[in-house]
Amino acid sequence: MEVSSRFHLLGSSCCLVLLMAMHAKLAVASASLEVGFYGYTCPLAESIVRNTVRIAVAQDSGIAAALIRMHFHDCFVRGCDASILLDSTTGNPAEKEARPNNPSLRGFDVIDQAKAALEALCPGTVSCADVVAFAARDGAYEAGGVYYEVPSGRRDGRISSESEVALANNIPPPIFTAEQLRDNFAAKGLSLEDMVVLSGAHSVGVSHCSSFDRRLRSFNSTHPQDPSLDGGLASHLRRRCPSGRTSTGGGGVGDPTVPLDPATPLLLDNRYYKNLRRHRGVLVSDQALQASPLTAGLVRAYARHGSSWAAKFGEAMVRMGSVEVLTGNEGEIRRNCRVVN
Repeated sequence: MEVSSRFHLLGSSCCLVLLMAMHAKLAVASASLEVGFYGYTCPLAESIVRNTVRIAVAQDSGIAAALIRMHFHDCFVRGCDASILLDSTTGNPAEKEARPNNPSLRGFDVIDQAKAALEALCPGTVSCADVVAFAARDGAYEAGGVYYEVPSGRRDGRISSESEVALANNIPPPIFTAEQLRDNFAAKGLSLEDMVVLSGAHSVGVSHCSSFDRRLRSFNSTHPQDPSLDGGLASHLRRRCPSGRTSTGGGGVGDPTVPLDPATPLLLDNRYYKNLRRHRGVLVSDQALQASPLTAGLVRAYARHGSSWAAKFGEAMVRMGSVEVLTGNEGEIRRNCRVVN
């Protein structure tokens, strides 16, 4: 779908979201990061990333969700240091090879294109970690008109290890309970509300069938073992995930994908929470937010108030983007985001 036609569909509701978010002055999440960090050293930095993302989304609408997800997967392993972008080296498989990332994580070429343009204009100035953060923000805008200012000044890390992705469940698996998700986000300095708000990103994007295969196989429409799964959704998922096609797991050829929100899979909005209220969350970890007393109230509130969720989403993305950042003389500014200098 072309960007122009998608925004025509958004209508006045997204304009309201945009205006609210633009006028909300977000506090800098870390004293070491600041909005407009490249104002003197590379004034066009954010515009270059924004234009690169806009072109990419016009060609493939799903890239918007992929860029938001990439930022999350980067920040939750070694902090927001662009370690997710590093390629594997001899004897050292990188983060991007881990099962939660390979082959489902994409958008690396968009980051490469933005970085190449930045290096041509402002060599050795803009970090790959900041490019990822800017691209996630621009993906949110392209998908749903959600805008927020990104404090920048991150530096790039030099280490990326496949084994660290699974360490202490850095990337929470799709079978986590609300309590486990709370603890996972708390370990990164993020609150329970941050967790619920950021989970709303699942209103866009897709999931591999292997991520919910066990839940689907256990469902019986007459005597469901999982009463939190809507029967209509279960039937839809079974059509998209025929029995035996998820045996390879991990996103292989025999592991199809389905939209996390079948109704509006390319629109970043609060429909995710409305789906949970109707037992139409695809992943166990999503539906758990409605089932748990810890989070059910937040789900109910965001299902009712989309503009409130959108504003909080921007704020939570800023907080997530400050997790364990490298600043000052730490790390480096990579010339090529895929390899250390």
